[in-house]
Amino acid sequence: MKGVILAGGSGTRLKPMTRFLNKHLLPVGPYPMIHYAISKMAEAGICDILLVTGKHSGGLFIDYIGSGREWNVRMSFKVQEEPGGIAQALSLAEDFVNPGEKFVVLLGDNLFEDSLTEEFARFREQPEQARVFLKEVEDPRRYGVPVMDDSRIVRIEEKPELPKSSFCVTGIYMYDAGVFDIIRTIRPSARGEMEITEVNNKYAARGMLSYGILNGWWIDAGTHLSFREAAQRMAGEATP
Repeated sequence: MKGVILAGGSGTRLKPMTRFLNKHLLPVGPYPMIHYAISKMAEAGICDILLVTGKHSGGLFIDYIGSGREWNVRMSFKVQEEPGGIAQALSLAEDFVNPGEKFVVLLGDNLFEDSLTEEFARFREQPEQARVFLKEVEDPRRYGVPVMDDSRIVRIEEKPELPKSSFCVTGIYMYDAGVFDIIRTIRPSARGEMEITEVNNKYAARGMLSYGILNGWWIDAGTHLSFREAAQRMAGEATP
């Protein structure tokens, strides 16, 4: 399997730290944030990785990551000309993924404890064409929330006022190459972005969206509070 890391965006929630530097290059513990996404993929045996980022930071990512030799992986890079949403960034990976091939997507600001080695192997063998990962959180209203029918996700509601569960959808996804055909059918949302939740809901409507549950800690390190918690985690410090 191949891997795609999405590391664009403007980092609005982390300003002023992101005024001059992409948030995925900010130090979290001993390494820049992007280091951990690459490490998670390398740990799971994924050797071909594409990183998608904005045009203002491409050179800095190449300076830090290089060819990927430090992780024993092969790195490729693509530039998202302007912020257009996660699904739009993912569409840039189409010529990186072979027809019929399954691959893994990580949002670069999602840091987590679990190893995904077994999950990657399981998805490779399953008939479902897409898989998401859920985590129980204190305030699911901040995230996409799965709506369940027995053990199946029937849809995902984005930032609902009245969440139907205490779980959220994390920024860890697995797809087959058919995802690019689905992306071509969606349109920008009210905020002008192509939403990954809409892509996942297309799979859910077909009954082709499976899920796993993260047991260890998980952090969306996109706010000042969560960024601080992530730094403590990565430095090996205890958190409240």
